[in-house]
Amino acid sequence: MKPSQTKPLLLKSLSLFLFLSLPFLLFYLCFLAPLNLLPKANTTPTTTESDGIRIRPGYSTYESYIQRQLNKTLNPKLRQIWTTRDWDRKIRVFYKFFMELKETGLLQNSSRSLCIGARVGQEVEALKRVGVSDSIGIDLVPYPPLVIKGDFHHQPFDDETFDFEFSNVFDHALYPEKFVREIQRTLRPGGVCVLHVAVSRRADKYSANDLYSLKPLVKMLGKSELVRVRKVDGFGLDTEVVFRKKTN
Repeated sequence: MKPSQTKPLLLKSLSLFLFLSLPFLLFYLCFLAPLNLLPKANTTPTTTESDGIRIRPGYSTYESYIQRQLNKTLNPKLRQIWTTRDWDRKIRVFYKFFMELKETGLLQNSSRSLCIGARVGQEVEALKRVGVSDSIGIDLVPYPPLVIKGDFHHQPFDDETFDFEFSNVFDHALYPEKFVREIQRTLRPGGVCVLHVAVSRRADKYSANDLYSLKPLVKMLGKSELVRVRKVDGFGLDTEVVFRKKTN
């Protein structure tokens, strides 16, 4: 074939290619390219240390967060420690906390009580030993008869169920506002909640948030009044926050 004959053929092929490619190019420019300019989705809240609380990064989905928490709860070595060596020791410490709350009138034998993130239920057992017999715990992994299955971001209870709620796992909440909101939802008007938290110090490696000030926590308690704050020694947690749900 002569060179003069190949040029028209090449031009014809190129023109055909461009013609066939045009719809795909237009589709990309109109629909796909704009998507690349949008911010990437992130399931982790974007609070910072300057807000008084920091949500730890690294959770692409809620399921990955739950799996991280289950890695601790289902750890056979930890569960062996919780149910043997730590069992009586933790019950004694919780017993003292709850007895002091009874002495100050913040807890009664008749209080229907919930322990949030109770693991194997030492705090539930301690409540029963101080005379608060109607007590139960929730955790991602149940431990009958003291602990039933439940996610503290979505408590499996009706509104205004409990007179008293206790938790020392606030630092494990990926969504602290949901954590507090669920407590206030399930507390009866006039009900009391006690939280043990770590302030200005790093909690354990499974924690989902770091609290640098009590200001964000107090702000979350919009439906409650702050009763007291005091220093405690509670298994690595240094501050006790007590609040009461408003009656109106």
